[in-house]
Amino acid sequence: MSEKKLALIATKGTLDWAYPPFILASTAAALGYQTQIFFTFYGLQLLRKDMNLKVSPLGNPGMPMPLGMDKWFPTIGTAIPGMEAIMSSMMKAKMKKKGVASVAELREMCLESDVKLIACQMTVDLFDMQPDDFIDGIDYAGAATFFEFAGESDVNLFI
Repeated sequence: MSEKKLALIATKGTLDWAYPPFILASTAAALGYQTQIFFTFYGLQLLRKDMNLKVSPLGNPGMPMPLGMDKWFPTIGTAIPGMEAIMSSMMKAKMKKKGVASVAELREMCLESDVKLIACQMTVDLFDMQPDDFIDGIDYAGAATFFEFAGESDVNLFI
């Protein structure tokens, strides 16, 4: 029996969207899957050396709000200047308190587990990013490279 494969596409660059690709990839690698994540558009933020990730409660009605705010605080209030920083700090503190690994730790776990992290070259060029912006140990390739792997994968996920 051949090795199972997992192909992921990561398109989001916020704190809450950083966790799924790294958790799924590291878990799959631990289960013996050959795993690749293709980071495109805003997902490239997850490969930056300096990750300053935030969570935005605006437009995210499923986000549990502290102090029961979802019951009494108007959704439009999440657009108030400074709310993104407050909510991001609260989310990071809660994750730390609950013992959830940081995004940087999960990313490192993926690298140590031989998960292939691929930055979309077209998007890197589009946003005038430089290789120095990104961590070491990643590859740069286009969508065709992703499809070579994804076409043979057992599981394909778009995140």
